[in-house]
Amino acid sequence: MSKDPVRVLVTGAAGQIGYAIVPMVARGVMLGPDQPVILHMLDIEPAAEALKGVQMELLDAAFPLLKGVVATTDVAEACKGVKVAVMVGGFPRKEGMERKDVMSRNVSIYKAQASALEKNAAQGCKVVVVANPANTNALILKEFAPSIPPDNITCLTRLDHNRALGQIAGRVKAQVSDVKNVIIWGNHSSTQYPDVNHATVRTSCNGEDRSVRELVADDPWLNGDFIATVQQRGAAIIKARKLSSALSAASSACDHIRDWVLGTPKGTWVSMGVYSDGSYGVPAGLIYSFPVTCDNGKWSIVQGLRIDDFSREKMDATAKELSEEKALAYSCLN
Repeated sequence: MSKDPVRVLVTGAAGQIGYAIVPMVARGVMLGPDQPVILHMLDIEPAAEALKGVQMELLDAAFPLLKGVVATTDVAEACKGVKVAVMVGGFPRKEGMERKDVMSRNVSIYKAQASALEKNAAQGCKVVVVANPANTNALILKEFAPSIPPDNITCLTRLDHNRALGQIAGRVKAQVSDVKNVIIWGNHSSTQYPDVNHATVRTSCNGEDRSVRELVADDPWLNGDFIATVQQRGAAIIKARKLSSALSAASSACDHIRDWVLGTPKGTWVSMGVYSDGSYGVPAGLIYSFPVTCDNGKWSIVQGLRIDDFSREKMDATAKELSEEKALAYSCLN
């Protein structure tokens, strides 16, 4: 018997990431090759005509899994009955803008969208926030959607996780699928900490998992250029493309939801920005990126990993930035 369609919301759907992600969702990349979907696409009024064009293209692509499209500038209509919400829309920082100005705009956007999800989304709706500042936007969304369980509100750090996998695979000349268990700790910003201390690579010679530190055999690179490259990858892409990451962000958002809904492979964890319970000394009440495993639609923070002094300092620095962002965001609510 065929499955009932799942309603998936993509905000900012006429933008670059939105344009990249909607065909992936319609093709089954996010929820699986046998899961029909109904796409809900939201954008602002000035983008209404572009949104209509995206809707036309989805029709023209004739995706077998796509059972309907809702394209709207009305946030309540967009949120009605959705089980998965991918929050791509946000206010980007522009030249000359102060950090508080950007935060204030995003607080306003995420307060309104949270209220619409609260009133209209399906029970058990899963949310991933992509728009920056992603961690803090997710925290604001949580505040104004109290009936959505905190565990169901997350932010995207899978893009950084995937970037780290790619850098390690390139360095040791392995397939990216053979690298696992890197960690992104903290904020989706330049303070994030890409950690390889527990990461391994499946080697082709004997099929065994070997430690990344052992294989790379270059601690100065792993503790220096590797971290900086992952932290600054978004800026490097803007410099090269003259546009921000879109394809990789869309693909990573699909990875995030797919693993959350369908589960992570045994022995493998991924990075998700989730509501901190105080694990690893991270202040409770922040949306912070941790290593997690997923099963039956729920995530769990991987416990018991050894944290060295170098890692502790990096993890605390990104937590400090998130605490400052939280305070700034809450000051915008007054």
